Amino acid sequence: MAPAFDDRPMAENGLMQRRQQVTCSECGRSHPEGDTRVIDEAPVCTDCLYGKTQPVQIYPIGFVANSQERDGSEFGLRGRAETSRVQLLPSQRRFMYKLEEEDRLTIVYHLHQARAVRSRFERGLDGKEVGVFASRTPDRLSRIGISEVRLVAVDGTTLVVEGLDAVDGTPVLDVKVSQPPE
Repeated sequence: MAPAFDDRPMAENGLMQRRQQVTCSECGRSHPEGDTRVIDEAPVCTDCLYGKTQPVQIYPIGFVANSQERDGSEFGLRGRAETSRVQLLPSQRRFMYKLEEEDRLTIVYHLHQARAVRSRFERGLDGKEVGVFASRTPDRLSRIGISEVRLVAVDGTTLVVEGLDAVDGTPVLDVKVSQPPE
């Protein structure tokens, strides 16, 4: 179904624009394009996905710097990096006390290059058909990524880590010490 346009103008950066409307494939109602997600190649509104819950606001505390990029495949990376740099904002220095004494960290990040979500697909790890929650796909509704990494070095507010499964420029949301294996 072709998207409709809302006749009400929307002010953005001082310019008047029309908001594109999309019809939800589940409830049939029309919603602004930003209030829908594409799942299995069909738009689904946030009301159908999340009910009446409200979104949360999260600010990044830094960014990933490495040579990794998403490639054209579903799961692949181009430029696999041995190490990555987690460049924390200068304001985060106060929270880094004794961080250099830790071996393993958990990096929480925003999957800013996520694409449309499929509810079932062949997992890249072994080809088994699974859903999003049984995979490591970066194409998730939450757009939250988590990696357990080894801390190699701390240089100012930059963490040098091994094992980070994030692409260059990824916003970092949190850093936590990893729980030791039992």
